[in-house]
This record gives sequence, structure tokens and C-alpha cells, in this order.
Amino acid sequence: MSDLIRSVVVGAGMIGAVHAAAIRAAGGELAGVVASTPERGARTAEEWQVPGRYPHLDAVLDDDSVSVVHVCTPNALHVRQAEAALAAGKHVVCEKPLAISAAEAERLTRLAEESGLVLAVPFVYRYHPLVREIRDRRLRGEFGAWQLIHGSYLQDWMLAEDAMSWRVDPSQGGPSRAFADIGSHWCDLVEWVAGVRFTELTARLGTTVPTRPAGTGASFTATTGGPRAEVRTEDVATVLLRTGDGVLGTLTVSQVSAGRKNRLWFELDGAAASAVFDQENPETAWLGAPDGARVLFRDPNHGSAEQRRLSRLPAGHAQGYADCFTSFVADAYAAVRGATPEGLPTGADGVRSARIVEAVLTSSASLTWTDVAAAPVPVAP
Repeated sequence: MSDLIRSVVVGAGMIGAVHAAAIRAAGGELAGVVASTPERGARTAEEWQVPGRYPHLDAVLDDDSVSVVHVCTPNALHVRQAEAALAAGKHVVCEKPLAISAAEAERLTRLAEESGLVLAVPFVYRYHPLVREIRDRRLRGEFGAWQLIHGSYLQDWMLAEDAMSWRVDPSQGGPSRAFADIGSHWCDLVEWVAGVRFTELTARLGTTVPTRPAGTGASFTATTGGPRAEVRTEDVATVLLRTGDGVLGTLTVSQVSAGRKNRLWFELDGAAASAVFDQENPETAWLGAPDGARVLFRDPNHGSAEQRRLSRLPAGHAQGYADCFTSFVADAYAAVRGATPEGLPTGADGVRSARIVEAVLTSSASLTWTDVAAAPVPVAP
């Protein structure tokens, strides 16, 4: 295999553009883009300065020079498109959720494993250098036994009554919106950093904006005076979790919290020390001890090997979300070449996430504690 990896992005929205930039930054070749129509695909290819023209996914699958397909389409399309790419012998980077049901996520992951192909899922917050630093300190026993785990993931992009997105429609986004979209990120990150598994939970979901403009449209659009439709997915969620060791955790999720743009925040409280990370301020982490607290700054000259590896810039030169994506894609491509990068989220992590989402939906509907592993598949509203 050539060292140069040629990739195509399927999906021309915001997250597709993020993938396209990360492919190039990670040293891959962006060979083309597939959009909802050939015409939009051609326009996007010109905007992204992509040489190739692929009118549809089948054209990509027939191109033997393309080795990786990035699936960045609405959630309901993920399984079909990723499955087709794997069946054609392509490695796949598939946006989360991997599928809108755990059963589909499991089937897709089995196909990748049986084919010997990489299936990576962008739980990219694992790639903040200070997240790796906190995880390394946990592995070295710095925090002691966990006493409490808590946090939130807050946004405001759906606060306006006229805000609309395809994610609101269960037929495109799945039966969960806020939790599946962002709560899933928090759960993946905290389980991986803290080294825990949430085995049961009780959840409540809420819809604060009862109707929104009819139609699915693009994200962040707003219209007035037109027909409106009932909202059948949640704006907010609260979850009480318990780990296999009996440690309690709490999580608040919102897409309607004014002023919060993308605030993923967690605190891990141990018997010896605590740690806090805030994704909107990723250059620092807070470390607490009985005799005081201190703020740790990202620095490629200090700290764990993984923090140093992922620090792409000198201390004091801010890194952020885009750098996480670049590091994630670089690790995914390293896996394509046969390496085993630490912390690369794969299909198994996508399955895990789907199981937690289903447990949240089941618990909210039944008002009971729900076992994550045994959660049944809920019926979409």
C-alpha cells in the first residue's frame, strides 16, 4: 500500500468540511466529495478545491485508488453507506452515531472486523492533549478510587423557537437528538479517561421548544410565518449513572442553554485528588488535592508521552477542536497502515455509545433504572 491515503468525504455539510480539512492536515489526499445531489457535489468540490468529481457513492466504491470513505451524512444513512463502503473493501471513518440502533452498529462493526478493515468513529475529544494527561495520571494511580463523577455538555444552537435541523426529525436523526448528538460524546470521553463503565442509569428527557418550522432544512436556519411541526426529539436530558464499581455519576445535556456554544465539562473526584476538564478552555486542566488546587497548562515539554505527542504547537499557542480532528484522522490513517494508535475510537466504541443511548431512551420512557448492556431497542416515536 502506498503511504499516501486517498479519501472521499460523503456529505457536504459542516462536519464534512471539518473532515475534509483534517484529511489534508493529517497528510491524506482529499480525492473527492459526494453530496446529496451531483450538482451540489460539483459545487462543493469546487469550493473545497477537490480535483475529483463523484456524482454518487457508487462511483467512489468503483474507484480502486480510494482507500478510505468518510461518512458525514444524516444519521439514518450511516449504516447503509458505511456498509457499502466496507463491502467494497474501503476503510471507513463514520460520524457518530455509528447507527441509530445498537443492533445495526453491532452488525456494521462485525463486518469491519471480519473484513479486516478499519472502522473509526470520531469521538475526537479524546484527542485533547490534556485529556490524555488526565488519563495518564489516572493510570498511574494519582487520583485514587473514584468517589463521584459529574459534568455536563451544553450548547445553545437550538434555543431559538425557529431554529431547525434535520437532526430534529427522528426519521433522519434517530429517536434521540441532544443526548445521542452530544451526551454520547461526554459518556465516551469520561468512560475512557476515568477507566469506568456505566452499567445502569436513570434518565429524563425534555423538549422545551414544542414546535419548530416544518421540514428538515439545514442546521442553523430560521424561518418565520410558515407551517410548524411537533418536535419529537429532546432538547435537554438529565442522567444519573452508576458504574460497575458502584460509583455515582451525573450528566446534564442541553442544546438550549444560552451562551453555551460547545461546553463539554467533566469533574472526576477521587479519594486522593480530583480533575476537571472544560472543552471550551482546552489549554488548561484543574487538578484538586486536599491541600489545595492548581491549574495545569498544556505543554509539549512536560507531562505524559501522549500529551506531548498530541501537542502540535508550543505551549501558549492555543490548540482546539480542529487539532483534535487532525490527530484523530492521523491515527485512523495510521491504523489503515497497520499501526495500533492508543485511544483510537473504533466501531466497538460506536456500539458502546449506541447501547448507552438506547438505555437512556428506555429509562426515560419507563421512568426506571435501566441496565445499559441489556437495554432493549426502543421504538422511534
